[in-house]
Order: sequence, then C-alpha cells, then structure tokens
Amino acid sequence: MNKKMKIVVIGGTGLIGQKVVNNLRHRRHEVVAAAPSSGVNTFTGEGLSEALRGAQIVVDVANAPSWEDKAVMDFFQTAERNLLAAEAAAGVQHHVLLSIVDADQLPASGYLRAKVAQENLIKASKIPFTIVRSTQFFEFAKGIVQSATEGQTVRLSPALMQPIAADDVAAALTGFALSEPLNGTVEIAGPDRIRMDEFARRFLSATHDPRKVTTDVHALYFGTELNDQSLTPGKNARLAPTHFKEWLSRSTAQQAA
Repeated sequence: MNKKMKIVVIGGTGLIGQKVVNNLRHRRHEVVAAAPSSGVNTFTGEGLSEALRGAQIVVDVANAPSWEDKAVMDFFQTAERNLLAAEAAAGVQHHVLLSIVDADQLPASGYLRAKVAQENLIKASKIPFTIVRSTQFFEFAKGIVQSATEGQTVRLSPALMQPIAADDVAAALTGFALSEPLNGTVEIAGPDRIRMDEFARRFLSATHDPRKVTTDVHALYFGTELNDQSLTPGKNARLAPTHFKEWLSRSTAQQAA
C-alpha cells in the first residue's frame, strides 16, 4: 500500500502509539492520534465516528486504565465493540491490534483473559484484521521490578522471556498496518531469550539500583505463575533486531545525559 491513507491510531499518545504515529506520518499518511486527551474515547464512544470518518486503517494500541479483573474485562470488551461498530460504519478496511504473546495460555490472569476476549471480538467481526502478539517490552523493566519489590528485595520468577524494544514493536506495527490484512495472528519478539530474574538484575545493575533480586519460581506475574513457555513466542515469531544489551546501554546513556 503506497497511496496516502487516513490512519487512526487508538492510544496514539502512549509509549507505542506515539512511535507508530510518527512512523506513519514520516511516510506521509494522514494520521489521527486518538486518545481521551484528544477527545476520542473508545470506552464511551465519544469522538469515535468523527475520528474514523474517511479512515482506511485503524491501529489499536490502547491500554486499560485499570487492571482489576472486572474493570479490565469491561474496558476491553466495551471499547472494542464501540470501535468495531464505528469502523464498520466508516468502512475501515484493516484493523490492527497489539496484543500479548501467549495471552490465551495464562487464563489465571484477568488482564490476559480480557485481551483474549478483545481478540475474539475482532475475529468475529467482518472487518479484515491483523492481530500482532508481542512479547514484553524492554521498557517494562522498571515496572516489572517495581511491582515485585518488597523493601529492598525484588522477588521474580526465573521463567524465560524474549523481550523486545518498543521501537521495534512500533516498526512492526507500522509494517503490518501498511500491508494487506492477515486475517490472523502473528507473533513478534526480541532476538534473545533471558530469564526474568536475570533481566531485572541487568536492569538494576545498569541503573545503579541497590535492590537485590531473589529468584522465586512461585512469584506471580499479571496474577499468574510462569513457566518457560509462558512469555516466549512460537517458532514462527518474527524477531526484531535490537538486543537488550544495546538497548540498556543506549537508554542509560540517554538518562545520564
């Protein structure tokens, strides 16, 4: 798809959304960065029909404001129904969703159950779609550490993960948005596997944080215990180029500057 198109990025002011918006604008497309702060609210429906008027493509990278089980399910289902209805009325030709690798393999997590419900609504609609399931972002390191901290101890699972840089996620989403709909699901991941506890240790070391990581096979993540298959993609995943080591070096250098 080389012609200029109108593309709406739902969640266009967030970490991934801003990057996708910039990528698409760089390619000379007309891009709407849709978010409650810009008057577009998928949960209430406010501003949706206006934002989508004349749009060919929608990229949905919005996140829920609350991760409590009932609230997050309500958010993703309500927002997705509103969005799909508005897309059908506007004649949108491609719906791209950012989701999470192995979301359907961790039913104990209310957040991941909600993401699966969101995916199912998209699959059941008549709008051509591409679901992009990503592994955890490098940028989540600080949040992962913070959520697992008790005093000066960070208690984390040793489960394997294959994290990816946010820039690489945005690049992948941009490419999928400008391609023909897959009407299916694709996985993206970083180039290297690393255990979650070690991922945190390297981050703490690079940021000169004195907290210590304790390995605990029963430590919860998104409300569920993990194994080596929980956060790693299948063999057909598309691997991004950025290694954790180079991202860590670059991001800590930027913070120091």
